[in-house]
Amino acid sequence: MRKEDKAVIIAQLVEKLNEYAHFYLVDVTGMDAQATSDLRRKCFGSDVKMIVVKNTLLQKAFETTEIDYSPLYPSLVGNTAVFFSNVANMPAKLIKETSKDGIPGLKAAYAEESFYVGAENLEALCAIKSKAELLGDIVGLLQSPAKNVISALQSGGQTIHGVLKTLGERPE
Repeated sequence: MRKEDKAVIIAQLVEKLNEYAHFYLVDVTGMDAQATSDLRRKCFGSDVKMIVVKNTLLQKAFETTEIDYSPLYPSLVGNTAVFFSNVANMPAKLIKETSKDGIPGLKAAYAEESFYVGAENLEALCAIKSKAELLGDIVGLLQSPAKNVISALQSGGQTIHGVLKTLGERPE
């Protein structure tokens, strides 16, 4: 591969690293063409961008960004695919759903500004809630006490009104 081609690939990888908030390094060793094609299709359906990369080019892309990705360097061995996503847990759920006998396997991940190295972190990554899920939980928690206060005021409002009316009509 020519030096110019490598520079273009590194620039594209840096662009993807800046565009997406989360990415996963996935071991695709042992996957045949049909399995890889099926995985790409599932990634496309889940809004996950899958790119198979050379480890050295990916490391050079890591080195040119502002974030220190050095904890991920030991994971750059064998065949590597990068799953880019804006939802932190989507690639983890996809890997868990599609893996058979550890293929594809998680090597490492950068999600929610944290590093997860090793396949044992797959369950923790699946449990990460997306921004939409967290907002839904917060709205639900905030609505519950507000509903209680509103219903208490509505039911007690007539009692308060009656007391005030009686007090207002009372001769002094």
